[in-house]
Amino acid sequence: MYRAASSRIRSLKGHVGNRTLARFASSSAVAAKSSSGGLFSWFTGGSSSSLPPLDFPLKGIELPSSLPDHVETGKTKITTLPNGVRIASETSANPAASIGLYVNSGSMYETPVSFGATHLLERMAFKSTTNRSHLRVVREVEAIGGNVTASASREQMGYTYDALKTYVPQMVELLVDSVRNQAFLDWEVTEQIQKVKAEIAEYANNSETLLLEAIHSAGYSGALANALLASEGQLNSLNSTVLEEFVAANYTAPRIVLAASGVEHEELLKYAEPLLSDLPGGAHVEEPKSVYVGGDHRVMADTGRTSFALAFELPGGWLKEKDAMTLTVLQMLMGGGGSFSAGGPGKGMYSRLCKLLDIAKLLISYFCGFEIFAYAHNTTLYLMIVQLRVECLVPTLILDSAYCCEQISESIDVAAKELIAVATNGEVNQVQLDRAKQSTKSAILMNLESRMVASEDIGRQILTYGERKPVEFFLKAVDEVSAKDIASIAQKLLSSPLTMATHGDVSNVPTYDSVSSKFH
Repeated sequence: MYRAASSRIRSLKGHVGNRTLARFASSSAVAAKSSSGGLFSWFTGGSSSSLPPLDFPLKGIELPSSLPDHVETGKTKITTLPNGVRIASETSANPAASIGLYVNSGSMYETPVSFGATHLLERMAFKSTTNRSHLRVVREVEAIGGNVTASASREQMGYTYDALKTYVPQMVELLVDSVRNQAFLDWEVTEQIQKVKAEIAEYANNSETLLLEAIHSAGYSGALANALLASEGQLNSLNSTVLEEFVAANYTAPRIVLAASGVEHEELLKYAEPLLSDLPGGAHVEEPKSVYVGGDHRVMADTGRTSFALAFELPGGWLKEKDAMTLTVLQMLMGGGGSFSAGGPGKGMYSRLCKLLDIAKLLISYFCGFEIFAYAHNTTLYLMIVQLRVECLVPTLILDSAYCCEQISESIDVAAKELIAVATNGEVNQVQLDRAKQSTKSAILMNLESRMVASEDIGRQILTYGERKPVEFFLKAVDEVSAKDIASIAQKLLSSPLTMATHGDVSNVPTYDSVSSKFH
């Protein structure tokens, strides 16, 4: 078979040989001799002199010049309109653009009449406006291959649109229309309320989300205690009128920033200014006050695991950049970022607490994570979440409540001892500190590679600081963190009251007073 195939290929070469030479006539690398490898060479990837080598420069093809060692990033330009709206952007070589409209409004601005409005507004994003139906909004986004998202927090709301930068005019117009001219049709509001209720039911098994809410409600008195996740009772009192009044009171010009990544500032200003210049300024709104008090919150649930969260406050929030960046390094030092699990590839495996829990060999299955909730309103919440799941690895092993209680108590002891250790001068060595600092810088830089994160960073920084600080500012702040700074921050955390929240089988969780005493 192979011999017959080879014979046929040779005969074909005879017919097309002249055409082959003509095709490669411009290349001096083409030799007259045929391939020495034959058919097997063609199958096995052997060399053939009938084709130019891969490293031979093709005629008429010019290689672009190499990029310089340092490519300077685009500068953030900010324009403030007469009514107070701020428009900011930075250029990039990316062919796509991300545009976001950020509002200084969240659950902390809710009143008893509007509790739950922020959660519902997140679900009502990009629904019908006074100019477009929801179907038209969807069709227009799909037509240009775009992507729209909305996010809600306790302090701010964000609406983003991501698409190719050639569609900037359409992106700006639809984005502003979707935020400014929300119709809040009764049937759409009712539909979304039902969906939020279903979402709340799903959260019943999401212990981490529930713990975050419990920590805020137990730890704060005032605006930050307002729930970000609406309850079913709060949803029943919401309607189109409540949403319209909340938006009218909070979505005012001085509290709005339009931020873009990958867009020329003059182009963004050209399309955005006519759409936002007539936005009313609204009455001045006092920033809601919050006081950290500490507390305990427990929910019994049949989840098959026990989850608990321990939190402390650091006064200052993001307005104290040095303390905020030191706390971020401490977060990496202790837990490797937002969350980690034992055995996960690179997720906190070298963090102090992970190594201690692994050495203890007491937790058959566990999850531990650290979160920082830094607010512009003079407070930062340092949160540690631990989930324990005790599993029977041996079929005949029976785990009683005393054993489970021992597991929980032991894990709390490990966490308390480790936080006290980092608060002691000399306990954190330079190798650990350098690793945490490099991890922090890596996380900052990798996040900013995303254009959506970059536009969000622009918008939220302007809402917080009134300007966009360059990334070098934060990298320098990380480099300046010392072991003494880490100990000082940890001491400040331990001096604040403990906030504790538990979910799952809470019958074996130690009392609040006994846990609090471990940290002093």
